[in-house]
Amino acid sequence: MYPEYMVAPIREDLTSAGFEQLMTSEEVEKVLSESEGTVLVAVNSVCGCAAAKARPALKMAVSAADKRPTKLVTVFAGMETEAVAKAREHMLPYPPSSPSIALFKNGELVHMIERYHIEGNDLVRIVDNLKGAFEEYC
Repeated sequence: MYPEYMVAPIREDLTSAGFEQLMTSEEVEKVLSESEGTVLVAVNSVCGCAAAKARPALKMAVSAADKRPTKLVTVFAGMETEAVAKAREHMLPYPPSSPSIALFKNGELVHMIERYHIEGNDLVRIVDNLKGAFEEYC
């Protein structure tokens, strides 16, 4: 686990953009078991690709998309272990990855962006990927 003073500004990067920080496995289960609408889940991280690509792409896609998910949530890898584990249960069969981004529709995983999609791509491609998923599923 990281010191809270270190992750607080990283959390705020997404919460200030409208993402709800989920802190417990119960909160994750409640949000992801909702039967209607779309939920975008960001697995946040302290790593460089989260700072340089994942969080900026999330914020840009959400603010620029014509269609957007009903709910925006985030869990923080390396901090709330149970909440992250519960989110990752819903992301199976994809292996644990942070950062990562998952889109759920009516409780089912419909789109997944793993770490290798983030660190191996430029920012514009990640934004376009997200906007395309929003257009298709939201």
